[in-house]
Amino acid sequence: MKILVAIDGSEHSQAVVEEVIRRPWPTGTVVRLILVCWPFPYSPFVDPGLAEQAAKFDEITRERGSKDADSAARLIREKVPGLKVEVEVLQGSPERMIVEEAERWGADLILVGSHGYSPIHRFLLGSVAQSVVLHAPCSVEVVRKRNSS
Repeated sequence: MKILVAIDGSEHSQAVVEEVIRRPWPTGTVVRLILVCWPFPYSPFVDPGLAEQAAKFDEITRERGSKDADSAARLIREKVPGLKVEVEVLQGSPERMIVEEAERWGADLILVGSHGYSPIHRFLLGSVAQSVVLHAPCSVEVVRKRNSS
């Protein structure tokens, strides 16, 4: 079984990682952890001098993303030793990149976290989880952070 696990370094991503750890997976299951970094939004036509700063921002964001993804992978490997875990850090629109990676890799399931935004927030900013559910080539499970009560 191929499980694509989309994380973003947030506490909501931690809930997704905990869900992977909590479940019994069939022998031979492969988990691919992906973290998608938004590129710095700039246009060389507006300010050509901004290219260097944008590249530096993208590099820093990618390094931080790699650390977050590697840390999550290490935790899964430690808690579920029989599970094969791969890591990939991508750059682009998270909604699009998660769906494209699932198609390219042939994922059987996508696990993605939910930030629990209000309807107004989702309307204004969009929802990665909602977009992935609507466009994914396979089943998608949206994992919510459990309330500590």
